Amino acid sequence: MDKDTIMVAKIKAQLSKFSGIISRDFSQAKRRLIKEMLYGIQATKDVKLSNISRSLHEEQALIKTEDRLSRNLDDVDFTEGLNEEICRLGASKVLEDMVIALDPSDIRKEHARTMQYLCRIRDGSEKELGDGYWLCKAVAADIEHKQVIPLYCEAYSQEAEDFKSENDQLLRAIAMVSRYAGSRGIWAIDRAGDRGIIFERFLQTDELKRFVIRLRKKRDLVHRGVRKNSHELAQVLACPFQATLIKYEDGKEKVRTVCYSAVSVKLPGRDERLVLVVVKGFGKDPLMLLTNCAVTLQHKESVWRIVEIYLTRWKCDESFRYIKQSYNLEDVRVRSYTAIRNVVVLVLAVSYFAAVYLGQNLKLKILVERIFLVSKRFFGVPSFFNYAMADGLYNLLFPDKTGLKTRRGDTQNFQLSFDFW
Repeated sequence: MDKDTIMVAKIKAQLSKFSGIISRDFSQAKRRLIKEMLYGIQATKDVKLSNISRSLHEEQALIKTEDRLSRNLDDVDFTEGLNEEICRLGASKVLEDMVIALDPSDIRKEHARTMQYLCRIRDGSEKELGDGYWLCKAVAADIEHKQVIPLYCEAYSQEAEDFKSENDQLLRAIAMVSRYAGSRGIWAIDRAGDRGIIFERFLQTDELKRFVIRLRKKRDLVHRGVRKNSHELAQVLACPFQATLIKYEDGKEKVRTVCYSAVSVKLPGRDERLVLVVVKGFGKDPLMLLTNCAVTLQHKESVWRIVEIYLTRWKCDESFRYIKQSYNLEDVRVRSYTAIRNVVVLVLAVSYFAAVYLGQNLKLKILVERIFLVSKRFFGVPSFFNYAMADGLYNLLFPDKTGLKTRRGDTQNFQLSFDFW
């Protein structure tokens, strides 16, 4: 056996073990489906059932394999169950000062017409309205950007019968991650988090959570006993501290200098002391960050740490771009709402398998290094190595002609694992 054949066998064994962990509470048919979908999505870097079916190399007509996968994706929604298992596994790796980025996103279906509960969304990439589905996702990352841990991802539509509100979706994500991460981590949310109900959830005395939330222009704050508009306060606030940022665009280095400061504030009607951090130079308007983290207003390093926490939130966007691009998520071609939700959470599981289960496992270090080698990177592996992991796994699994078989006419024995990695 050559090295690649041995590597493929090891990857399949690890994928079977991982699949057993996250599907332990499902029926045997669903455990098989989850295992096959995880393998097919990773082996083809695609979510189309036709391509996934081809990767399984079953000894029957391709249409029968595709029909079976489609039928099993349609009947039971296992979004919550898989999200809970991924949260349980991922939260154990969340350290005290890691950033937990929560962000609403979307998948756009520009040409779809008959997909169930298709709804109007705002395409974040194109900055325009379109048809598709909303996503609520959570990712943990350290400030040094060495670790990125997918935790939660759920597709939803405001046209669905069980939809309540966007607030409900955000609170459900917070509740599930908090169930396993507890008070560890610092929550970072963009302007979508500037909601009274989110502040109330984070400032509960029995379950206080640290947060850094970017404010909208209309947010009012209490400063020195006077209620003021946050945007007006930020515009007149002196910003004596400076920082120089280096950004790479089109292979060129661009230097930008920003100035920043912080001031003590409160939310109207609440007594908690909060800190407003203002950064000028990122754009036309000041960047306004509200936090309950400990900040020494006179120390520039203490204030800048809050900015770094918020900037780490961008890792969430990069992580989701990786999921969309590496696994072709927006090309999902199933009609039922249940199947769409299932495919989205399965892609989350695939990304967790590649980035965390394999990528951050010291016992599998040699296997990971070999995957990096076959990812065919010109300039080495970057700090955000998820793309290289996805490409390396694809280059190993796609040429394999056995699928999940071990010998002719027999599939790999599925062993339920209760390992708590």
